[in-house]
Amino acid sequence: MSIPDVTELTLEEKASLTSGASFWYTKPIDRAGVPAIMMTDGPHGLRKQREGGDHLGIGDSVPATCFPPAVGLGSSWDIDLVQRVGEALGTETSIENVSVLLGPGVNIKRSPLCGRNFEYLSEDPIVSGALGAALVKGIQSQGVGASLKHFAANNQENDRMRSSSDVDPRPLREIYLRGFQRVVEDAQPWTVMCSYNRINGVYASEDPWLLTQVLRDEWGFEGLVVSDWGAVNERVPGLSAGMDLEMPASGGVTDAQIVAAVEDGSLDEVVVDAAAGRVLDLVGKATEGAGRAAGPLDVDAHHALAREAAGRSIVLLKNDPLRQAQGAGAKEGPLLPLARDAKLAVIGEFAEKPRYQGAGSSMINPTRLDTALDEIRALATGEVAYARGFSNALEVAADEVAALRDEAVAAASAADVAVVFVGLPARLESEGYDRDDIDLPAAQLDLLDAVLAVNANTVVVLSNGSVVALPFAGRVPAILEAWLLGQAGGGGTADVLFGEVNPSAKLTETVPARIEDTPAYLDFPGEFSHTRYGEGLFVGYRWYDARRLDVAFPFGHGLSYTTFSYADASAAVAADGDIEVTVAVTNTGDRAGREVVQVYTSLPGSTVQRAPRELKAFASVALERGETRALTLRVRREDLAYWDIRADRWVVEGGEYTLDVAASSRDIRSSVVVTVDGDAVTLPLSRTSSMGEVLRHPVAGPIVQGLITQAMGDFDQSASSIMPEGVDMSKMMESFPIGRIGMMGALSGDGEGVSVEMIDGLIAMANAPQQ
Repeated sequence: MSIPDVTELTLEEKASLTSGASFWYTKPIDRAGVPAIMMTDGPHGLRKQREGGDHLGIGDSVPATCFPPAVGLGSSWDIDLVQRVGEALGTETSIENVSVLLGPGVNIKRSPLCGRNFEYLSEDPIVSGALGAALVKGIQSQGVGASLKHFAANNQENDRMRSSSDVDPRPLREIYLRGFQRVVEDAQPWTVMCSYNRINGVYASEDPWLLTQVLRDEWGFEGLVVSDWGAVNERVPGLSAGMDLEMPASGGVTDAQIVAAVEDGSLDEVVVDAAAGRVLDLVGKATEGAGRAAGPLDVDAHHALAREAAGRSIVLLKNDPLRQAQGAGAKEGPLLPLARDAKLAVIGEFAEKPRYQGAGSSMINPTRLDTALDEIRALATGEVAYARGFSNALEVAADEVAALRDEAVAAASAADVAVVFVGLPARLESEGYDRDDIDLPAAQLDLLDAVLAVNANTVVVLSNGSVVALPFAGRVPAILEAWLLGQAGGGGTADVLFGEVNPSAKLTETVPARIEDTPAYLDFPGEFSHTRYGEGLFVGYRWYDARRLDVAFPFGHGLSYTTFSYADASAAVAADGDIEVTVAVTNTGDRAGREVVQVYTSLPGSTVQRAPRELKAFASVALERGETRALTLRVRREDLAYWDIRADRWVVEGGEYTLDVAASSRDIRSSVVVTVDGDAVTLPLSRTSSMGEVLRHPVAGPIVQGLITQAMGDFDQSASSIMPEGVDMSKMMESFPIGRIGMMGALSGDGEGVSVEMIDGLIAMANAPQQ
């Protein structure tokens, strides 16, 4: 089908293309042969509503594979696995004749209280950007589009439709936009979805700086900007800002506003042409890609992939030795993996009623659903008892709580090992509102205490969409952070418990000891529709490291059933300016496994504020037992850059960078130093420029050096009677404004000095264009 050029349409037709026809469809133009296309929710599965369905329900959604949400999948740190999941998502999207899947979400996990953290990948922008790009590439390889969301600084659900995320330029660029930039530049998503919130007072849907200057002019985005559903504040200013498509339908109201604005001269028709042209481009891509994946869906193959992804998403937080041997002939050693013939007590309602996805617009109607209890029984050869342990109901009578706990204690006391499933009920974390705390329900903690009192060999399996406090971590020998794992999470959990899958996932967010320790604690969720990002650059592990705070488990942490050693790393700057870091990793244990190798950088003595170390590269590598493999990880030069608020651009600071090759942010295995050439930054001088800035200026510095030396001598002599001996006058003068240097002559008492005319002449010479 040939899609017409925008010049072939009337003004009214062009305006009509800039809003939806219904909740999920764009408008067709039958006269011109422009079809409607469908968009629908993701991001970890296809949520396609049947005709006439309530868009917030899931019962009337077509069955689709529910893969692990981003909170789990991100913990794999595996770009290849994530891209394969993206390909499967794209396949199901194509089979159902949907043109755009609304995902992935790459917003930063600023606070563990954000109710939608389960849809986001990490507290770090490099992780979010690299894995988000892999998802987009996978989805779009199947001839359908992805929608990168929620652009931008959408880090809470409280008051999300109007709250302003008030962020300084450096953290906005370096933390909250950097992941989006990576995805746009590496994967070119067909669409970017603007968020509900305001950024520094301006709605994202009508911010020309965000949607045009940054997204298109700086990053080179070629696709269409679509609103989050209901995110449009004022349509005409939004269109001018670069917000192309309003979703869902407005009943023609905003289309008429656009036409009226063109006719009264307040809106240039070329703006309408640009937006309508991007809609036509999207329709053209969708039409060309239609039918790339033919049905029927291979449900079994996609469920198997979901199980693989689930097993690879589980983080082994802790695995201490057994307190006593389990099973016939069992040897002493770590509690996990479980012996097949061990006598088990599986405890906790989540084992039979899994919490496998988050609540809200991303809820998937799964093609099938595994439970951990069934899958554990399928793999075990010994007795497996089950006790519900607690109820996730909103209100539970005291006698029922006691009865459930007593049943669980009896089962645990008769077992070799107790496997206790605890976590957050769905009502405690959801799109639309934030959590009040990071605590597990009190009834679950009481249950765990009672189980530990009768069986020291206890494994805790967590089900949660964002981190929770772990007050029991010191008393429980083994903990699995199982997140929300999708429809095959039960099988993935059983695979890890019994060692069918060697755990390899690592935390992409820090587990704090207390909510009071978290970076945004004092500024979350804000007040009077404003949220001040007072922690600045220090988000996640950057905060905990800078403040030297103890944490429950650090960013990047995750154990394995085998062990890995790292050789000394080496590094060199490549011809393109990137740094290539090479390190040999050896599997020193007795079984095959996978390690996530991380590279952090720091710049001691930096002229700007920095975290003690920042993640810049990572790789997931599979190793057979005894195998050694040399890995080369590439640190991109642009990822070393900071946002210079004086020059309003990215700048790589020159110097000797330390590169830490690590198993986590707090488990450094090898370090190497590399010298990096910096970017030249020459700023215009003015009377308020400091002496230090003048001396570093390539033109003014050499000229003024002699004058400054003489002036400093005069000032030192005159000030000697009032300054203590040993005062470093050069440091004092570093920040002295050049425009005030004339006071030195007055202070010396000889009436001589540097005149204002001399200073202005120097400034003019320095700022003149260089030949």
